[in-house]
Amino acid sequence: MSGLFINVLLLAVGFVLLIKGGDWFVDSASWFAEATGIPKFVVGATIVSFATTLPELLVSVRAAMNGSAQLAIGNAVGSVTANTTLIMGVSLVAMAGLVNRKSFSLKGGLLLAAVVGLTALSLSGSLPTWSAYVLWAIFLIFMISNLIEGKKGAENDTIDAHEKKQIPSKIFFFVIGTASIVFGAEFLVSSGKTIASSIGISETIIGFTVIALGTSLPEFVTTLTAIRKKESSLSVGNIIGANIIDTTLILPLCAVINGKPLPVERINLVFDFPICIVACAVAIVPTIIMGKFKKWQGFALLAIYASYMAL
Repeated sequence: MSGLFINVLLLAVGFVLLIKGGDWFVDSASWFAEATGIPKFVVGATIVSFATTLPELLVSVRAAMNGSAQLAIGNAVGSVTANTTLIMGVSLVAMAGLVNRKSFSLKGGLLLAAVVGLTALSLSGSLPTWSAYVLWAIFLIFMISNLIEGKKGAENDTIDAHEKKQIPSKIFFFVIGTASIVFGAEFLVSSGKTIASSIGISETIIGFTVIALGTSLPEFVTTLTAIRKKESSLSVGNIIGANIIDTTLILPLCAVINGKPLPVERINLVFDFPICIVACAVAIVPTIIMGKFKKWQGFALLAIYASYMAL
């Protein structure tokens, strides 16, 4: 009974850390973008994305080091699908809007190239170690484009004396916010799993719900907080950036750590990868053509997520 109480307490602490950490995290990132003049989409796609992909990085690298290569691939591709269908779906239903077509076209195109390239490189039934360099090249283009955009934005703005005084506190709250989200997600997943097991819920159901959503919680919390604070560019940039980091940085790193080709199961090639490509195409292609997001894309992405989980 005492063990159950402790886990319920940890669950509550996890929720508090996620909610408060999300506030600090988004507020600090938004302030940084406004103070420096760097577009919020770029801040979301870089600084925010690196912070929110920490759980995926830790889980995938740990899996690769322990020889569980399949878990590394499943976690990375599954996170991209969850980020795009569930998290971006919620964001677009709540807050569809205009995008910077030039910036979004390049980064959206890079994400599509990454997921299609990952699928093509895996068609032999494994992801070769040398493929890491192909995927890292896409990541490098992504980072260079963000640095160029960030530099242009920063040149058009200057930080005044008052804002300079705020920098240490904003960095502090960004770091604390990141840590709160990561640890909050960890508390939530671990305690949720224990509570579910103690009341007789099967491990399969736990895996598809608590654990599957667990590593995507930082992106989800960031998106919900951004919706509440009407920061759509930060939210979408975070999702696009997180997906590119998952596919072009984390997974290739796992292949190199593994030291041999990562095995890819047939079910991944005929089901998981195609669903991921379709989801990214629904989110990206119409947006590039129209120059803005539409609510129907959000509903379509949520429908894909529901179908994917059901199948």
